[in-house]
Amino acid sequence: MDAELLEKFSAIVGEKYALTSDADKAPFLQEWRDRYQGRAALVLRPKDTVQISQIMALANKTSTPIVPQGGNTGLVGGQIPFEEGCEVVLSLTRLNNVRSVNPVGHVMVLEAGVTLADAQEVAAKADRLFPLSLAAEGSCQIGGNLASNAGGVNVLAYGNMRELCLGLEVVLADGRIWNGLRALKKDNTGYDLRDLFIGSEGTLGIITAAVLKLSPRPREQACAFIGLKSLEDIGELYTLATQSAGGQLTAFEVMPRLGLEFVVRHAPNASDPLEASHQWYALLEISSLSGEGEATGLITRLLEEGFEKGLVSDAALPSSLDQRAAIWALRERMSEAQKPEGGSIKHDISVPIASIPDFITTANKAVTALVRDCRPCPFGHWGDGNIHYNISQPIDMDKQVFLDQWEQVSACVHKIVMSFNGSISAEHGIGRLKREMLQQVKDPIELDMMRSIKQTLDPKGILNPGKLL
Repeated sequence: MDAELLEKFSAIVGEKYALTSDADKAPFLQEWRDRYQGRAALVLRPKDTVQISQIMALANKTSTPIVPQGGNTGLVGGQIPFEEGCEVVLSLTRLNNVRSVNPVGHVMVLEAGVTLADAQEVAAKADRLFPLSLAAEGSCQIGGNLASNAGGVNVLAYGNMRELCLGLEVVLADGRIWNGLRALKKDNTGYDLRDLFIGSEGTLGIITAAVLKLSPRPREQACAFIGLKSLEDIGELYTLATQSAGGQLTAFEVMPRLGLEFVVRHAPNASDPLEASHQWYALLEISSLSGEGEATGLITRLLEEGFEKGLVSDAALPSSLDQRAAIWALRERMSEAQKPEGGSIKHDISVPIASIPDFITTANKAVTALVRDCRPCPFGHWGDGNIHYNISQPIDMDKQVFLDQWEQVSACVHKIVMSFNGSISAEHGIGRLKREMLQQVKDPIELDMMRSIKQTLDPKGILNPGKLL
């Protein structure tokens, strides 16, 4: 970027918030998995929607590529610029205002840079619940959650980010501002533009604010950590749980013995809640609005029936908030606990719930045939069919040698996913990691429609170029 243009962009946000040195730019150019290392001419940190509008107007005029970035917690490289260094990273961190909270209407309006943890706290102070919950909630931001249509552990009961949003404010590629901040559940006045931007990974517009739905705050939550013998038993227990608790079943997570061993081995203060080892574990949660022991009663009866049917081998019910947090930490630390084990080839897939046991069994057999002694570690959200099918390297294999087989292993896993009529991306998005794979699994007509939309809203291709499409 020439000096004159760099000065024009910098003047919009002020010198303090226009980062040019390598040291200042570095945190914005590397993602958590260390798979992508980008370069950028400039990192801009605007304070509001107006400044973003001015940035995009200048970018449109000069055909400057812009990479929107939230908390930089994405897992497919969608928030990282390419290595050429000609792109500008636009960080939304400073757009962190709470514009309004309406407990009566069960909505709040937040700017894109508000972290998910802060959004949850804003809702709690109004005696309401914002139910989106995931491991990176302390640093991920609302704008990124919307851009990737984030899921998390509560999708089973509350839906993903698309179901939790009523309206958006978006800066378009040419700098115009679309004010769609309407708190309406019913609005049949044409195309649903809101859902077009949610999940678009910053390739169609920059989300700057959103109207988010709030739910009644549960007065009681009961969870259980359960040991089981097989995937089939997990499936039967899930069916039993949905029949017993219905909509009050707010989470149903699963992990293998290997995953629990990783967490206990590497996470501080982590321990196995059960005395004996089991092949599989389920972590389920039931919520109640009454707060009169209803959730505890439901989960107790569910476990009793599970024991009687031979589905449940053992179970632990926390008796305090600290114990509950410790049990949930076992699940939330699954991803980070795999890092010390060396290379990990990761997949974020979904299949029909009834197909999960067959999928995992088939995939395990296939990947161990490809890479002898590799260690499959599938875990995730059984209740919505979303499995994080991760594979840790063989103990005696060089890390880079293992990671060099990523494409071959992923092609194998994704082929199996498609044979079960599943999806190669359940909640992480496409980004850079799965862009080429998308061309192979997506219907050509769907791809044509997506490209037409991109061409209409971003004809110069300056919004997050090289991502998704």
